[in-house]
Amino acid sequence: MTALIEQGTLLLGDEAIAQAALDAGLSGAYGYPGTPSTEIIEYIQKAPEALAGNVHREWSANEKTAMEEALGMSYCGLRSMVTMKHVGLNVASDAFVNSAITGVNGGMLVVVADDPSMHSSQNEQDSRYYARFAHVPLLEPASQQEAYDMTYAAFKMSEELALPVMLRLTTRLAHSRAEVRRQPVLPKGKVVFPTNKRQFILLPANARRNYVALLDKQVRLRSLSLESTWNESYDGTDKSCGIIVAGVAFNYLKEIYGGTQFPHPVVRVSQYPVPGEMITRLARECDELLVIEEGYPFIEEMLRGIVDMGLKVRGRLSGALPRTGELSPDSVGAALGFDTAAHFSVPDVVAMRPPSLCKGCPHTDSYLFLNKALENRAMSRVFSDIGCYTLGALPPFDAINSCVDMGASITMAKGAADAGVRPVVAVIGDSTFTHSGITGLLDAIYENSPITVLILDNEATAMTGAQDSIATGRLERLVLGLGVDPEHFHVVTPLKNQHEKNVEVLERELAHEGTSVIISKRVCIQATKRNRG
Repeated sequence: MTALIEQGTLLLGDEAIAQAALDAGLSGAYGYPGTPSTEIIEYIQKAPEALAGNVHREWSANEKTAMEEALGMSYCGLRSMVTMKHVGLNVASDAFVNSAITGVNGGMLVVVADDPSMHSSQNEQDSRYYARFAHVPLLEPASQQEAYDMTYAAFKMSEELALPVMLRLTTRLAHSRAEVRRQPVLPKGKVVFPTNKRQFILLPANARRNYVALLDKQVRLRSLSLESTWNESYDGTDKSCGIIVAGVAFNYLKEIYGGTQFPHPVVRVSQYPVPGEMITRLARECDELLVIEEGYPFIEEMLRGIVDMGLKVRGRLSGALPRTGELSPDSVGAALGFDTAAHFSVPDVVAMRPPSLCKGCPHTDSYLFLNKALENRAMSRVFSDIGCYTLGALPPFDAINSCVDMGASITMAKGAADAGVRPVVAVIGDSTFTHSGITGLLDAIYENSPITVLILDNEATAMTGAQDSIATGRLERLVLGLGVDPEHFHVVTPLKNQHEKNVEVLERELAHEGTSVIISKRVCIQATKRNRG
């Protein structure tokens, strides 16, 4: 272990977080697969020390259950971590916000990986707003080493403040590698229940007291942020512009200037709440401010309240930096007045290509029989969900009409049926169904809504790397247990030699004025390869 710590280890940002959590005495990791956060749990699942130490490391049904399970472990005095991508925090938000009011017992870290540029997401949501909304401390690393160090320190911070701590990273940091030096391995904790037996009971009388205590802690949080070694000031002789830079964007600034010898004064923010005093000092000595941050104009918006002295503030909100997408050295350089005109064209060999289903993917045959059954039904609509099968929106299928959020296929189909549209189909994967499709199907069953739910069961959470699906081995019993009429429940096999039979089954259910479910079941080709490997 000593040699390993001295030499350093080459890790992804995600892996650095996972290793730091293990080194800090983690007892349980919870999450649902979601790019760019997936590799955190996957690393822990494969780590020998997690196996030897009996660290919990199984996937949860969704981000809300993961958040609550991590909170339950924290209640018992043990260190826990929950991981998700930014849109997953929407799913977990009820538990997340309330966990700040209950507080924690064992240290609890909430790791959220944002996805600017929407590489594999529906939006560019910035999770820093959630941390401010919940009144909890937030750490934002600029490097793999900081991702490790912040994670390692966050558990102690969480326990000292009795609050969950959020760690926010973005795709670029999550999926790039660097050498990371580890710290000494800490032992796992022992079960110790909260001394206040009412701490986690959010009846109004208790919740009001807890909320006042949470607000009282904000002075301490601001003090910690101001004292943090991760929030730094750099002096500069050119006071015409002061720079505020956050998180991974600090790397772009260093790349432009070849290090940390900046001509302009710089305040670097990596621990929140934003260190207002540092920024106020910067504002007083500079003619204008440039805010460089990945995601939304979070700090830039707050400056209107912190500075508020007629000072010119530039950034993503003003248009000095792009309002959407990831930042880059070129975009930051342009904001600082550098000539960043492209000198090289992108070769055709690396030009963007539309994604497509894998060869041998069962979804191909499912969409073929779906399209055939609907080809003469002009008023039909197909509401899809989030997964590999969302590629059914593209040629050669052009088979779906929506993809909004996890679980929305069944509920939107029900809404369309309520509007009088016929026939209506919901397409959802097995993992997405157990994530957030069950409650929508319950609504449909309760009203016997005339929709056909097509569950594409490939026995994996395929889009994020073919992780195990909680639905595997129990999907049929689960659907029937919800109350679907057995006469209108079918399991079919998406293969070419079953095409006509599958079309016939689907056409029959499309004509049914009630809720029907068809499971199209064949294992993911990538999951098959992975299991063989």
